[in-house]
Formats: sequence, structure tokens, C-alpha cells
Amino acid sequence: MAFKIGDRLVYPNHGVGVVETIQESLLEGSPAPCYQLRLLGNNSRVMVPVGNSDRIGLRPLTRRKDVGSVFRVLENATLPPTGDWKGRYKQNLDRMRSGRLTDIADVLKNLTWVQKQKALSFREKKMYERARYLIVSEIAQINGLPEGEVATEVEKALDRAILKRRPLTPLAAANGNNRGH
Repeated sequence: MAFKIGDRLVYPNHGVGVVETIQESLLEGSPAPCYQLRLLGNNSRVMVPVGNSDRIGLRPLTRRKDVGSVFRVLENATLPPTGDWKGRYKQNLDRMRSGRLTDIADVLKNLTWVQKQKALSFREKKMYERARYLIVSEIAQINGLPEGEVATEVEKALDRAILKRRPLTPLAAANGNNRGH
């Protein structure tokens, strides 16, 4: 996908940025067009070769009409089996790398649930914070809202998922009644 100067886009795992310039830069000895992005979260600048933008996963902001699906993912009480933290971490890392906001919402929801059960590992805690930041910052940009307001709505959605998810009692497990799981 081609971007123009001034376009807001998402650089997976880094957040929302804006294309400031498109210029020729020397890559491996030959000139190639590159996007110069300013990441809005920390005001840093990144050069991305135009030819690598698809491989890297640069994408336009999620459409405003699709934000509801992100909140539906956050509110959904269905969670995959958690397993050990290493397997869970790898699955979540793959979802984070996809750059899709619904995948990131799934990671945030899953890690929120795990965090309610036990302490997250250091790596998972960092992933939780990154997922939360990516969701809040992109939705704030899409809807033109303050990040604090969006963060409150994200927390409410996660709380609704936790409330829907009832703890599994031994009797319910024996009867196969696994409601909300």
C-alpha cells in the first residue's frame, strides 16, 4: 500500500505515526524511496523503505466503523487455554506482530485474564503494557479523543469480559458445563 505525506499509519508494535517525507535514501549502495515517519507516541523518527512497507506491516489506521469490533473482542469472555507462559507468550507475540488491532485486543484481553489469576512474567507484563498502549493510542487517533478517555473505555470493556467469565467450579467441570470459557 502506498502512503502520502501527511498520512497517519500504524507501524506494528510501535504505534501510530505520520508520514513526514518520502525521500530517496541509499540502501545497500543504491538509492531507494523511503518513508520518514514520526511516531506520535514518543516523537521519534523512523525511515522505512517504501519497498519493505508491506513486509514490515505498515498499514492505515483501523477504520472508525471497525473500532466496535475491537471492543467486541475485548468484551468477549471466551479465552483460549492459557498453558505455560512460554507457549502463551509465543502465541501472543505472533498476534502482536500481525499489527491488526483485533489481534492486539485479543492479547490484551488474554493477559488481563491471566493477570487476574497470577502475576505476569516480566515479558508478559511488558507485552500487556505495549498492547494496551497500541490499542488506546490508535483508537484515540481514529476518534479524535484524549487517550485517557479511551483508556477508561478499554478498561470498562475488559472488566465486562471478566465479569462475564465465571470461575469454573469442580462440579461444573465434571458436568461439562464450562459457561463463559
